[in-house]
Amino acid sequence: MIGLDTSHVPAFAKLFNGPKAVGDLAGIKIVAAYPGGTDFGPSKTRVAKFTEDIRGMGIEIVDTIPKLLEKVDVVFLESVDGRIHLQEAIPVIKAGKPLFIDKPAAGSLADVIAIFDLAKQNKVPCFSSSSVRFGAGLQELKKNESLGEIAGADTWGPCSYQEGTPDLFFYGIHGVEALYTLMGTGCETVSRTQATDADVVTGVWKNGRVGTYRGLRKNKADFGAVAFGTKGIAPMLKGDGYEPMCREIAKFFKTKVAPISPEETIEIFAFMEAADESKR
Repeated sequence: MIGLDTSHVPAFAKLFNGPKAVGDLAGIKIVAAYPGGTDFGPSKTRVAKFTEDIRGMGIEIVDTIPKLLEKVDVVFLESVDGRIHLQEAIPVIKAGKPLFIDKPAAGSLADVIAIFDLAKQNKVPCFSSSSVRFGAGLQELKKNESLGEIAGADTWGPCSYQEGTPDLFFYGIHGVEALYTLMGTGCETVSRTQATDADVVTGVWKNGRVGTYRGLRKNKADFGAVAFGTKGIAPMLKGDGYEPMCREIAKFFKTKVAPISPEETIEIFAFMEAADESKR
């Protein structure tokens, strides 16, 4: 595990190393971790605490990524600051280790493309996702046969910014990933309305389908989604924790088959970067 500066770290470690690690979670154990960390606020204020939490679970703490790579078969890249993901991913990929990258995949679209290009060149399995994608509520909405074909969708969620990256990368990624889970790839145009407390980003997909993401920065800011189908309209009924995504990560590490294509992840980040271009 690389990057011990996010709450995902102890949550994932408990799932994979705890007594309930059965089924898909069985057979994957976190044995070593590199703390990392940057000057980004959520990193520098949490890395020490989460490092001690991980140490307390009996996981070995190492001081370099090369030392980590000597001890592990696969890698979770968890660093909360996406700006350093490319530089952290390079040695992992060159070492041939299958790699899961937590959100955001990187700090720029160019870096996201560079990571997947390097993984392809080295034939290293790699994927990145928000945990929202795999939640039962969103998956049930996606598969809801009463909708018919999904003709459009609206998603929403918290949307705090990180300086130095496109606005939606840090936290808007959750709602945008939910939008793509429902709509799939094929967005052709993106426009954005930015206000003090919210962003509304509209995408037009091929065949004229329309999807919107509302990023909330004030007041109540839950995650949610509505799908508009050819036969019906339905909301997402429930959310989930991290376990559904961790099961997908475990299956990925075992099969070396990613549940999401690089092309879809790249388009998600192109959508978010286009939203920044739209406001200029």
